[in-house]
Amino acid sequence: MTLRLPVFYGSYRRDRLGIRLADYTVRQMRARGHDSELIDARAVGLPMLDRMYKEHAPGEAPPAMEALAETLRTADGFLFVVGEYNWGVQPGLKNLTDHFLEEWFWRPAGVLSYSAGRLGGARANLAWRGILNEMGMVTAPSAVTVGGIAGALDADGQPQGEGGAALDKSFPRFADEFEWWCRAAAAARKSDPVPY
Repeated sequence: MTLRLPVFYGSYRRDRLGIRLADYTVRQMRARGHDSELIDARAVGLPMLDRMYKEHAPGEAPPAMEALAETLRTADGFLFVVGEYNWGVQPGLKNLTDHFLEEWFWRPAGVLSYSAGRLGGARANLAWRGILNEMGMVTAPSAVTVGGIAGALDADGQPQGEGGAALDKSFPRFADEFEWWCRAAAAARKSDPVPY
């Protein structure tokens, strides 16, 4: 079953290293037969949250917001590649997610995190789980954490060294589990109307 699985990334920094993990994730999901695209918060360029998508009159949302709303509505699940800023989440990605609400409902989310240090963004990974749950997604239990991101993936998002080998080893199990949740949710949405 081909799934629609956008990959969200949110760093606005000039020298972004996490984009390597986002590119790797898109490539891996496509290799598994899925329709996967990168949604780069910086490229989408939504303003700081003033009005959510649903607060715009029909047809009056900015074009980038309207296009993203359609991507969310038609997705089977969402993958979030997240960095850690001061034990917390990246503001660019948080701002993008906050523009929407109902569009996220009833689909699973998978979280992959990274950092320059050895903890691999684990604190941001944990923080995003609560955020995504509050926004109507269920998060898959497994997580991917990549420490030493500069050494684990090269500039083209290709695994290298021990960190890259560890990522290649852990990713298939993470993806298997995430796909299972996406298929289960898709089947449930077809057979059972969502409660709200």
